[in-house]
Amino acid sequence: MMLKKLRRLLTPPPAVEQRTVNLVGTPVSYTLKRTSRRSIGLRIDDRGLTVNVPLRASEKWLHSVLQDKARWVVGKLENWQSKKSVPPQWLDGQDISFVGETLALRVVASLFAAPPQLHGKQLIVHVTDSANQAAIEQAVTQWYQRAAESMFKERVAHYAPLMNVSPRIVKLSSARTQWGSCTVRGAVRLNWHLIKMPLRLIDYVVVHELAHLVEMNHSAAFWGVVERVCPDYVKRRGELKKWSPMAGE
Repeated sequence: MMLKKLRRLLTPPPAVEQRTVNLVGTPVSYTLKRTSRRSIGLRIDDRGLTVNVPLRASEKWLHSVLQDKARWVVGKLENWQSKKSVPPQWLDGQDISFVGETLALRVVASLFAAPPQLHGKQLIVHVTDSANQAAIEQAVTQWYQRAAESMFKERVAHYAPLMNVSPRIVKLSSARTQWGSCTVRGAVRLNWHLIKMPLRLIDYVVVHELAHLVEMNHSAAFWGVVERVCPDYVKRRGELKKWSPMAGE
Protein backbone atom coordinates (compact mmCIF):
# COMPACT_ATOMS: atom_id res chain seq x y z
CA MET A 1 0.00 0.00 0.00
CA MET A 2 2.80 2.39 0.95
CA LEU A 3 4.64 1.56 -2.29
CA LYS A 4 1.57 2.37 -4.43
CA LYS A 5 1.08 5.66 -2.63
CA LEU A 6 4.73 6.55 -3.17
CA ARG A 7 4.44 5.75 -6.87
CA ARG A 8 1.43 8.04 -7.19
CA LEU A 9 3.36 10.85 -5.54
CA LEU A 10 6.38 10.33 -7.78
CA THR A 11 4.41 9.97 -11.02
CA PRO A 12 3.96 13.41 -12.61
CA PRO A 13 0.41 14.32 -13.63
CA PRO A 14 -0.34 14.53 -17.38
CA ALA A 15 0.79 17.80 -19.00
CA VAL A 16 -2.55 18.31 -20.76
CA GLU A 17 -5.99 17.12 -19.68
CA GLN A 18 -9.55 17.63 -20.84
CA ARG A 19 -11.84 18.29 -17.88
CA THR A 20 -15.34 19.47 -17.02
CA VAL A 21 -16.36 21.59 -14.05
CA ASN A 22 -19.68 22.98 -12.83
CA LEU A 23 -19.57 26.78 -12.66
CA VAL A 24 -22.65 28.64 -11.36
CA GLY A 25 -24.82 25.76 -12.50
CA THR A 26 -23.25 25.48 -15.96
CA PRO A 27 -21.12 22.49 -17.03
CA VAL A 28 -17.93 23.90 -18.55
CA SER A 29 -15.39 21.82 -20.45
CA TYR A 30 -11.84 23.09 -20.37
CA THR A 31 -8.25 22.21 -21.24
CA LEU A 32 -5.90 21.94 -18.27
CA LYS A 33 -2.23 22.57 -19.03
CA ARG A 34 0.53 22.10 -16.46
CA THR A 35 3.44 24.48 -16.95
CA SER A 36 6.40 25.94 -15.10
CA ARG A 37 4.45 29.09 -14.21
CA ARG A 38 3.89 29.97 -10.54
CA SER A 39 0.25 31.05 -10.70
CA ILE A 40 -2.98 29.77 -12.23
CA GLY A 41 -3.98 31.52 -15.44
CA LEU A 42 -7.27 31.36 -17.34
CA ARG A 43 -7.59 32.07 -21.06
CA ILE A 44 -10.79 32.08 -23.12
CA ASP A 45 -10.83 32.20 -26.92
CA ASP A 46 -12.68 30.60 -29.81
CA ARG A 47 -11.44 27.18 -28.66
CA GLY A 48 -12.97 27.58 -25.20
CA LEU A 49 -11.43 27.75 -21.73
CA THR A 50 -7.77 26.90 -21.16
CA VAL A 51 -6.42 26.76 -17.60
CA ASN A 52 -2.64 26.94 -17.12
CA VAL A 53 -1.49 25.72 -13.72
CA PRO A 54 1.85 25.14 -11.98
CA LEU A 55 3.14 21.57 -12.23
CA ARG A 56 2.29 20.72 -8.62
CA ALA A 57 -0.81 22.88 -8.18
CA SER A 58 -3.28 21.26 -5.79
CA GLU A 59 -6.82 20.37 -6.80
CA LYS A 60 -8.09 22.52 -3.94
CA TRP A 61 -6.28 25.59 -5.27
CA LEU A 62 -7.51 24.92 -8.83
CA HIS A 63 -11.10 24.46 -7.65
CA SER A 64 -10.93 27.67 -5.61
CA VAL A 65 -9.70 29.75 -8.56
CA LEU A 66 -12.30 28.33 -10.93
CA GLN A 67 -15.15 28.98 -8.54
CA ASP A 68 -13.88 32.47 -7.78
CA LYS A 69 -13.84 33.28 -11.52
CA ALA A 70 -16.99 31.28 -12.34
CA ARG A 71 -19.23 34.15 -13.41
CA TRP A 72 -16.47 35.75 -15.46
CA VAL A 73 -15.72 32.45 -17.23
CA VAL A 74 -19.35 31.67 -18.04
CA GLY A 75 -19.96 35.21 -19.25
CA LYS A 76 -16.92 35.20 -21.52
CA LEU A 77 -17.78 31.78 -22.96
CA GLU A 78 -21.34 32.91 -23.69
CA ASN A 79 -19.94 36.00 -25.40
CA TRP A 80 -17.71 33.87 -27.63
CA GLN A 81 -20.61 31.55 -28.40
CA SER A 82 -22.80 34.46 -29.47
CA LYS A 83 -20.04 35.69 -31.79
CA LYS A 84 -19.69 32.42 -33.64
CA SER A 85 -21.11 32.83 -37.09
CA VAL A 86 -22.89 30.12 -39.05
CA PRO A 87 -20.56 28.78 -41.74
CA PRO A 88 -21.74 30.07 -45.13
CA GLN A 89 -23.31 27.76 -47.65
CA TRP A 90 -21.32 28.14 -50.85
CA LEU A 91 -24.30 28.02 -53.15
CA ASP A 92 -25.88 30.16 -55.83
CA GLY A 93 -27.73 33.09 -54.25
CA GLN A 94 -25.74 33.08 -51.00
CA ASP A 95 -24.94 36.51 -49.50
CA ILE A 96 -21.28 37.30 -48.89
CA SER A 97 -19.58 40.42 -47.48
CA PHE A 98 -17.11 42.60 -49.34
CA VAL A 99 -15.76 45.91 -47.97
CA GLY A 100 -18.83 46.25 -45.76
CA GLU A 101 -21.29 45.61 -48.61
CA THR A 102 -23.44 42.55 -49.26
CA LEU A 103 -22.86 40.74 -52.54
CA ALA A 104 -24.97 37.98 -54.04
CA LEU A 105 -22.92 34.93 -55.00
CA ARG A 106 -23.89 33.72 -58.45
CA VAL A 107 -22.60 30.26 -59.31
CA VAL A 108 -22.49 29.36 -62.98
CA ALA A 109 -21.79 25.85 -64.25
CA SER A 110 -19.19 26.04 -67.01
CA LEU A 111 -16.97 23.74 -69.05
CA PHE A 112 -13.96 25.55 -67.63
CA ALA A 113 -13.42 27.12 -64.23
CA ALA A 114 -12.55 30.83 -64.28
CA PRO A 115 -11.62 33.47 -61.70
CA PRO A 116 -14.69 35.13 -60.11
CA GLN A 117 -15.81 38.46 -61.56
CA LEU A 118 -17.51 41.31 -59.74
CA HIS A 119 -20.53 42.76 -61.55
CA GLY A 120 -22.33 45.40 -59.51
CA LYS A 121 -23.63 43.68 -56.38
CA GLN A 122 -22.97 40.19 -57.72
CA LEU A 123 -19.89 38.00 -57.65
CA ILE A 124 -20.00 35.62 -60.62
CA VAL A 125 -18.18 32.32 -60.09
CA HIS A 126 -17.68 29.89 -62.97
CA VAL A 127 -17.08 26.30 -61.85
CA THR A 128 -17.32 22.95 -63.57
CA ASP A 129 -19.57 21.55 -60.82
CA SER A 130 -22.03 24.02 -59.31
CA ALA A 131 -22.75 21.59 -56.46
CA ASN A 132 -19.11 21.42 -55.38
CA GLN A 133 -19.12 23.84 -52.43
CA ALA A 134 -15.42 23.24 -51.71
CA ALA A 135 -14.46 24.39 -55.21
CA ILE A 136 -16.73 27.44 -54.93
CA GLU A 137 -15.28 28.35 -51.55
CA GLN A 138 -11.74 28.02 -52.85
CA ALA A 139 -12.50 30.26 -55.84
CA VAL A 140 -14.12 32.93 -53.66
CA THR A 141 -11.32 32.76 -51.07
CA GLN A 142 -8.68 33.28 -53.75
CA TRP A 143 -10.66 36.22 -55.11
CA TYR A 144 -10.92 37.71 -51.61
CA GLN A 145 -7.18 37.32 -51.09
CA ARG A 146 -6.28 38.99 -54.39
CA ALA A 147 -8.60 41.88 -53.60
CA ALA A 148 -7.23 42.12 -50.05
CA GLU A 149 -3.62 42.20 -51.20
CA SER A 150 -4.35 45.01 -53.65
CA MET A 151 -6.42 47.10 -51.22
CA PHE A 152 -4.11 46.66 -48.23
CA LYS A 153 -1.10 47.83 -50.21
CA GLU A 154 -3.10 50.82 -51.41
CA ARG A 155 -4.18 51.77 -47.86
CA VAL A 156 -0.66 51.32 -46.50
CA ALA A 157 0.68 53.50 -49.32
CA HIS A 158 -1.87 56.16 -48.30
CA TYR A 159 -1.21 56.14 -44.54
CA ALA A 160 2.52 55.39 -44.32
CA PRO A 161 3.64 58.88 -45.52
CA LEU A 162 1.12 60.55 -43.19
CA MET A 163 2.65 58.67 -40.27
CA ASN A 164 6.23 59.06 -41.51
CA VAL A 165 6.87 55.30 -41.53
CA SER A 166 8.11 52.86 -44.15
CA PRO A 167 7.11 49.20 -43.67
CA ARG A 168 9.63 46.81 -45.17
CA ILE A 169 6.96 44.46 -46.49
CA VAL A 170 3.17 44.05 -46.40
CA LYS A 171 1.82 40.52 -46.46
CA LEU A 172 -1.48 38.71 -46.00
CA SER A 173 -2.22 36.76 -42.85
CA SER A 174 -4.70 33.97 -42.09
CA ALA A 175 -4.34 34.17 -38.30
CA ARG A 176 -7.28 32.90 -36.25
CA THR A 177 -7.19 35.50 -33.50
CA GLN A 178 -5.41 38.57 -34.91
CA TRP A 179 -6.43 41.11 -37.50
CA GLY A 180 -2.88 42.26 -37.98
CA SER A 181 0.68 42.18 -36.71
CA CYS A 182 3.92 44.10 -37.08
CA THR A 183 7.47 42.95 -36.40
CA VAL A 184 10.45 44.97 -35.21
CA ARG A 185 11.94 44.43 -38.68
CA GLY A 186 9.06 46.29 -40.30
CA ALA A 187 7.02 43.40 -41.65
CA VAL A 188 3.31 44.21 -41.54
CA ARG A 189 0.79 41.38 -41.85
CA LEU A 190 -2.91 42.02 -42.35
CA ASN A 191 -5.60 39.36 -42.12
CA TRP A 192 -7.24 38.85 -45.51
CA HIS A 193 -10.66 38.46 -43.81
CA LEU A 194 -10.53 42.23 -43.25
CA ILE A 195 -11.57 42.67 -46.90
CA LYS A 196 -15.11 41.75 -45.82
CA MET A 197 -15.30 44.75 -43.47
CA PRO A 198 -16.17 48.42 -44.04
CA LEU A 199 -13.25 50.50 -45.24
CA ARG A 200 -13.11 52.51 -41.99
CA LEU A 201 -12.29 49.32 -40.07
CA ILE A 202 -9.71 48.20 -42.62
CA ASP A 203 -8.09 51.63 -42.28
CA TYR A 204 -8.12 51.39 -38.48
CA VAL A 205 -6.21 48.09 -38.55
CA VAL A 206 -3.76 49.47 -41.11
CA VAL A 207 -3.11 52.55 -38.96
CA HIS A 208 -2.85 50.39 -35.83
CA GLU A 209 -0.14 48.19 -37.32
CA LEU A 210 1.76 51.08 -38.91
CA ALA A 211 1.76 52.82 -35.52
CA HIS A 212 3.80 49.90 -34.19
CA LEU A 213 6.63 51.04 -36.46
CA VAL A 214 6.79 54.09 -34.17
CA GLU A 215 5.87 52.49 -30.84
CA MET A 216 6.28 48.69 -30.55
CA ASN A 217 3.81 48.47 -27.67
CA HIS A 218 0.31 49.57 -26.62
CA SER A 219 1.40 52.48 -24.45
CA ALA A 220 -0.23 55.90 -24.25
CA ALA A 221 2.36 57.09 -26.77
CA PHE A 222 1.26 54.35 -29.18
CA TRP A 223 -2.41 55.33 -28.96
CA GLY A 224 -1.37 58.93 -29.46
CA VAL A 225 0.19 57.97 -32.80
CA VAL A 226 -3.03 56.16 -33.79
CA GLU A 227 -5.23 59.07 -32.70
CA ARG A 228 -3.34 61.65 -34.76
CA VAL A 229 -4.36 59.81 -37.94
CA CYS A 230 -7.56 58.18 -36.72
CA PRO A 231 -9.21 60.52 -34.15
CA ASP A 232 -12.24 58.22 -33.67
CA TYR A 233 -10.13 55.10 -33.21
CA VAL A 234 -11.94 54.12 -29.99
CA LYS A 235 -15.25 53.89 -31.86
CA ARG A 236 -13.69 51.93 -34.72
CA ARG A 237 -11.92 49.62 -32.30
CA GLY A 238 -15.27 48.87 -30.65
CA GLU A 239 -16.86 48.11 -34.02
CA LEU A 240 -14.00 45.81 -34.93
CA LYS A 241 -14.59 43.65 -31.85
CA LYS A 242 -18.09 42.86 -33.11
CA TRP A 243 -16.65 41.10 -36.13
CA SER A 244 -15.98 37.47 -35.29
CA PRO A 245 -14.85 34.71 -34.89
CA MET A 246 -11.62 36.70 -34.99
CA ALA A 247 -10.53 38.94 -32.11
CA GLY A 248 -8.59 42.00 -32.70
CA GLU A 249 -6.69 44.43 -30.62
